[in-house]
Formats: sequence, structure tokens, C-alpha cells
Amino acid sequence: MKKIVSSACGLVLVFVMLFSTGCSAKQETQPLSIGVLPDVDSIPLIIAQEKGFFEDEGIDVSIEHFTSAPDRESALQAGSIDGAVSDILSAAFLTEGGFNVAITSMTNGSYKLLAGQAMGDSTDLSGKSIAISTNTIIEYTTDKMLSEIGLMPDDVEKTAIPQIPVRLEMLKSGQIDAATLPEPLASVAVKSGATVIHGTDSLGINPGVLLFTKDAIEHKKEGLEAFYRAYNKAVTYLQDEPVSSYIDILINIAGFPEDVKDSLLLPVYTRASLPNTEDFKGVMAWLTEKGLIEQSFSYDDLVDSSFVK
Repeated sequence: MKKIVSSACGLVLVFVMLFSTGCSAKQETQPLSIGVLPDVDSIPLIIAQEKGFFEDEGIDVSIEHFTSAPDRESALQAGSIDGAVSDILSAAFLTEGGFNVAITSMTNGSYKLLAGQAMGDSTDLSGKSIAISTNTIIEYTTDKMLSEIGLMPDDVEKTAIPQIPVRLEMLKSGQIDAATLPEPLASVAVKSGATVIHGTDSLGINPGVLLFTKDAIEHKKEGLEAFYRAYNKAVTYLQDEPVSSYIDILINIAGFPEDVKDSLLLPVYTRASLPNTEDFKGVMAWLTEKGLIEQSFSYDDLVDSSFVK
């Protein structure tokens, strides 16, 4: 009888040890900090956090909100964040500057070139002021959209307004003629009287990406794998649920303007996948033509496919 009890106690001890080890391993998954802007590319991350998908996968993700790309990149270089909802241009700039990052997947975003009320009924942007963020995805997509309507970049007066909310307010107040804005702020501008001249959706370009530091990729591999499992759960949620079921989260947590409640236009969200090679080539061609980088990077130079299944 003593032997049976002893054996049973031993088995219990083994199970306790195994359970404890499993819990410890889950807790040892290092946290991730990710920078986002007020755009629809970031919505899957917001949903994954608020619906508990990150927690379900055993990963603690901190989402840091920024209002401009330069502020986000500064935080990345300072080591304040592990990664960011960013773009191919930023990956090239950071890499050329000696800061090791890698693109791990694409994101689903939407950018609009808008004429403000100050232009009246006219949509002719020749000689007009356009608020942008220079040397970013905003300027890149602006040039692409201008080309589609028969204008060269030199045909307009580009005005550098890095802070996205400020850019929106200047367009609404008539301080500038036009602006390029990401969704959902583009929809807010339209609701305030702006006119959409062109958009990246109709152009079929999508240079937005998720990128992480090489240090995070090397030392937080399990965390990144958990992050992407949660990301894909969020995408499934967004595909299945009406906007009305999560719009309050975007307003109260992500800081989206109240105005988007009845006018939010979302892209079609896709499971984590790698950037389109044509988008990549288009960005590299633009960067080299403008002399913004000294060398053109290959796809494999900047893209890490380890986390996309």
C-alpha cells in the first residue's frame, strides 16, 4: 500500500513539474512593443489586443501610438519599440543607415489624395499646395497618384506636414489646397467636404509592411510566431464581423476620430503574407530615381519570410 501511495505521489509530482514547466515556458515568451500610426493598417493589431488574441497565444504585446512616421522611426532606433507598422521605404532608409531591421509581412492599408474645400469644385492640382510627409509612403503614393492624373511631382507645391492629424486639420481649414491621408482620416476629410481625387486602392499598390529589428527577430522568435498567430486570428475576426461590432474599440482605444463611426472605409484584410514583389520594385525604383538611397536593395536584402506560413 505504501508503495502504491508513493508511486501515486511521484506521478502527481511529475505532473505538477510538467505543468509548472509549461506555464513557465509560456511566461518566458518575451514581450513585444510595436509602434503604430492612426491608420487602418494597424487595426488587426488593435483587435488582437482588445479581443485577447495576443493573450490567448501567450504573448504580451504593447502597442505604442504615434502621429508621424519620423516619431515612430526615432522610437525604433532608440530601442523603445521592437517593431512597427511601417512601409518598404522606411525599411530601406533604416537599413542603409546601419540600423538592422527586416520586413516580416505586408499590411493592408489605404491612402487617398484629396482636394480640400478651398479648391471649390475644381480638382485640378496643377500649381496647388499638397500636404504630405516627405520621403515616406505618403510622398511615394502621392507621386504615383499624381502620375495617374497626368501630373509630375514638380507640377505641384508639396508642403511637409509630418503629423497626420495636423495635416487633416489644415486641409479642413483651407490652409492648404490638398493632402494625402491614410484611412480612416481620409474618410473624415471627405465627411468634412474634401473630394477624393485618387487612391491607392484603385491604383493597386500596397507598400505598407510590418517590420521588426533584427535583434527582436533573433531573440524573440517564439514571441513573433505567437504574434502572427494572433494577427491571423484578428484578420479572421475582421473578415467575419461587421464594423459596427468593433468601431467603438477603434474610437476609444485606437484614437480614431468619432467622425469615422458612420463612414469608415476598410481594406480587405488578408492573413499575414509577404509584400508583393512589384510593390517592392516600385519603391526601390522611386527611391533610387530621387537619389534618396545610394544603393537599391534586393527583395531578399530586406524581407524575412520566417514568420509567414
